[in-house]
Amino acid sequence: MALIEITAGDGTAEAYRTGEDGRPGILLITDVNGIRPRIEEMADRIAGWGYTVLVPNLFYRLGSVAEIAPTTDLTVPENRQAHGEKVMFRVADLNPTKQRADLAGYLDALQAIAAPGPVGVIGYCMGAAMASRAAGWFPDRIAACAAFHGARLVSDDPDSAHTVIASATAEFLYGHADQDRINPAEDIAILEQALTDAGLTWISNIYPDAPHGFTMKDLVSYQEAGAERHFTESKDLFARTLGR
Repeated sequence: MALIEITAGDGTAEAYRTGEDGRPGILLITDVNGIRPRIEEMADRIAGWGYTVLVPNLFYRLGSVAEIAPTTDLTVPENRQAHGEKVMFRVADLNPTKQRADLAGYLDALQAIAAPGPVGVIGYCMGAAMASRAAGWFPDRIAACAAFHGARLVSDDPDSAHTVIASATAEFLYGHADQDRINPAEDIAILEQALTDAGLTWISNIYPDAPHGFTMKDLVSYQEAGAERHFTESKDLFARTLGR
């Protein structure tokens, strides 16, 4: 349970490493707020199911984990809004070209310490789309993809997550917030049709009364019922696909 340094697409990135080495691997892809105590807590819980877990600092080009971490209490609505306005540029900066180069390095680092064979990936918010792309870009390396309260899973970009998954072989699990303005019902329907058209094994659930960001205990949007459900469903997915 420590920060280590790994090789990413444009240099060295910090990553939170937890769980015993030599276990099946899981790559956790954060939301826009990056690595912080809540993410470490979630990674530790997943590792406790019997996995080697790696959480990269997606925004290493912009600063260290300490430099980009939230500095205010994001369970306070005013603080959450102000922080969101300050960091949303990170999403545009981390374009699909950078994501693909980084993911290759993240998977190399994870597979160097995990058990041989394909790994799982789990992503949140912007990380849900990135996790989905990872499964499509690296089908021989990823056996399972879990994605929660996703943002921009469907777009007109040729690298839209719903398009890239056509190349995947992983089993997919999506948990959508039903109170999510940035992941509307029409986008969920398009995503589900893309999963079907690709012949993939998938589950796509709508979490009732859940706002965007419902898994994050350190945000005003936290919903305990949804967060606990997401852990249960993710644990089942990884047990089916990674043998735990």
